[in-house]
Amino acid sequence: MPRFFKAAGLTAGAMLVAACESRISSHGFVPEAEVLATVQAGVDTRGSVQRKIGRPSSTGVFTDRGWYYVSTTIKRDTYKEPEVIDRRLVAIAFDENDVVASIAEYGLEDGRTIDLQTRTTPTAGRELSFIEQALGNIGVNVEDFTE
Repeated sequence: MPRFFKAAGLTAGAMLVAACESRISSHGFVPEAEVLATVQAGVDTRGSVQRKIGRPSSTGVFTDRGWYYVSTTIKRDTYKEPEVIDRRLVAIAFDENDVVASIAEYGLEDGRTIDLQTRTTPTAGRELSFIEQALGNIGVNVEDFTE
């Protein structure tokens, strides 16, 4: 029986260590530096860029003058929020003749964090008290009584 407890303890310990291991996942595509170096501003066109490095992850919202290649690497631990550990973005801008105007590379250090889940929306005007809201729901304007 002692062997069973020893084996069970070792198995449980191994499972505990495996559960705490970080998982790394990558999403998106950014061309390698060697391939990106073959794209030249003023020489390459939209078609040649597509042949060399493929279609972009996204394009410009209001105009089709920009192609964006984005790659993100995320680290996930068991009891923590996922953490972005690397992000790369390659932006290729085209002129009105569909010729490459510029190529720019950005990393995680170039960006800034934007909190998209603040759960608040700033509004203009004044804050109403509970009483003002309750009376306003039945059509009574409290300001008529405060003048």
